[in-house]
Amino acid sequence: MITLRNMQEYRLEPLDARIIHALQINGRARWSDLAPVLGVDPVTLARRWDALRERGLAWVSGFFPGGAGALVDISCVPQRVDEVTRALTRMPELITLDHTSGSRDILATAWARTPLEVWDLVTNRIGALPGVSHAQSHLVTEPIKEASDWRLQALTPREAAGVPRPAPPRARAPRTVHPDIEAALRHALMEDGRRPVRRIAADHGLSEQRVSDGLARLIAEGRLRLRTDVARSVTGWPIYVWYFIRTPAKLIPRMRVLLDQVPQTRTALAVASQYNLIVAVWLRELGEVARFEAAMEETLPGARIADRSVVFRMSKHLGRLIDADGRATLGFVHPEPRG
Repeated sequence: MITLRNMQEYRLEPLDARIIHALQINGRARWSDLAPVLGVDPVTLARRWDALRERGLAWVSGFFPGGAGALVDISCVPQRVDEVTRALTRMPELITLDHTSGSRDILATAWARTPLEVWDLVTNRIGALPGVSHAQSHLVTEPIKEASDWRLQALTPREAAGVPRPAPPRARAPRTVHPDIEAALRHALMEDGRRPVRRIAADHGLSEQRVSDGLARLIAEGRLRLRTDVARSVTGWPIYVWYFIRTPAKLIPRMRVLLDQVPQTRTALAVASQYNLIVAVWLRELGEVARFEAAMEETLPGARIADRSVVFRMSKHLGRLIDADGRATLGFVHPEPRG
């Protein structure tokens, strides 16, 4: 599949990219359903996906929206960055850790039940760590564009339309999801969004039908989102940048439409801090950073990019530990807020 010596030189083979794009549309699609779309037999698709996962190049995560989110700027004493990173990695509320340039050493994505819990996390736990010199939160007020909506663009529009969407709940399925079912799905799917229903049921002593019904209900109601991610270094977009923007408040309601004109955008968040919009993008080379800024400010009249940070590496992503080459490892910290 991948034969080049340096991770930065790797490129996905066309079939691998097509599999990933299909799973970005429906992370739990069956291989038998994808076979006619991709023109490859199910056994080959399963084998190629297993190889991608084993190499840490692609993975599916289940994400359960809700609660309070924030981006957290963390500055460290230079000699203690590694020590701080190890401590932050163990905090389940910090679901993603980006190591960055600019006015922050680490940009963390935090998830808690309430804004007060975010404040406590940043002030009393992160801020108190030996080696942390400064910590500041940007509380998310509205997710405008989520990275789960970003696509690899390896399929034609016709092929993408042919990928089956998740099936709706069956007519006789319960209208509510029992807490035990939801807890089992959270535990299983955060780590592996494609974990089979039969395995989840067996691991938690539940019936397969109840688990299947709960899964379909959570997806249909938007309480579970499946996200297929890929190691950035094999995509052709190796440069990852966060932009911190001040924009007229009147633009925020139109931001979804406006940012659709900027295809490099992966994540856009309305926030409450000295900025009111934070955007993450993937670019092909460092020289595109300034060009992208010009395109962004042209697309968003009145907006001003006040700060930016290039991501050197990521050490944690949605609870999954990431190695120095950007590949997923077997390490996982369940991203559940403290009870």
